[in-house]
Amino acid sequence: MLIASGIPVLVVRGGAAKCAYFLAADLPSDPRERAETVTALLGPSCPAVVVDHAEDPAADVDCLVVQGAPGPVELLAGVGAFAVERRLVPARTSVVPVRARMPDGVVATVRVPARGGRPEYTGDTAISGVAGTGARVLIEFAHGADSVLLPTGRAVDDLCGVPATLIGNGAPVVVVAAAALGVSGYETPARLEYDHRLRARVEGLRMKAGAILGLGDVSDRSAPQMCLVATPAAGGGLCVRVFGPGRVHPSIDAFSAMSLAAAAGLLGGVAVRSRRPAAPGVPRDVLRLEHPSGFLDVQAEVTGKAGAVRMSRSAVVTTARLLLEGHAFI
Repeated sequence: MLIASGIPVLVVRGGAAKCAYFLAADLPSDPRERAETVTALLGPSCPAVVVDHAEDPAADVDCLVVQGAPGPVELLAGVGAFAVERRLVPARTSVVPVRARMPDGVVATVRVPARGGRPEYTGDTAISGVAGTGARVLIEFAHGADSVLLPTGRAVDDLCGVPATLIGNGAPVVVVAAAALGVSGYETPARLEYDHRLRARVEGLRMKAGAILGLGDVSDRSAPQMCLVATPAAGGGLCVRVFGPGRVHPSIDAFSAMSLAAAAGLLGGVAVRSRRPAAPGVPRDVLRLEHPSGFLDVQAEVTGKAGAVRMSRSAVVTTARLLLEGHAFI
């Protein structure tokens, strides 16, 4: 049967990553048999995701990762387009909200632009790592009322004499002015990694912050990320260099970016001192974070008063495009 008719598949670019998307109803229901089928179809190295109707009313679709899935934002951008293409979520409006549950249980709302009942892929939104422009896809995350943004209750803490903003909500980050550590914040990752004294100092601050955030010994953990910020240099709102254990990242991941955006909205915080109005052409409703590989546009809504500040909503801007529609054969 599989050889005779093939299995429907869409290949979608979500963000800067390409992935094959299948409808659960077109594949075996047993997880092991399903994974074996997809591997037989595409090989072991091709990213593949299976999408199904969600049984829980809190979501529209479930994302069942089979193999080598891209990052969460890239995955969700593709899932949103796939859900509208396959009519899992009807396109009754010009922007279709698709509530997608990721494999870890987190539900995000993917706002997919649509026209004529199908996703709209043409637009003027640019993202780093992708040539040209496309229609804007907004991926939103809601945060619970019990998610406290500032675990210490302060917008600025003293980390061994260095002013820092400690964000504990979602992806924990520590925001420090690059100038406070003797660098500009515009260096390449390689240049920063070459400075062993700087790396040792940053790691010491990260260990201290981990203890304050209640994360314990973070020597073998990626969180919290250290964000060294500076005024923007390319028309964005804020420039950042991200330190993890043992390396300086070439960009910033979406969840750390949303935490940093929340920090940039805190009156008196470290990040707000380096934030600047973006240049003409940058959407007014985003904070454009400049990083070594380009930029990332994010949103964050901060509510509450001192001691009980919360991030009620956050979002990432990306694009998606259908690359291939067809049938895969074993």
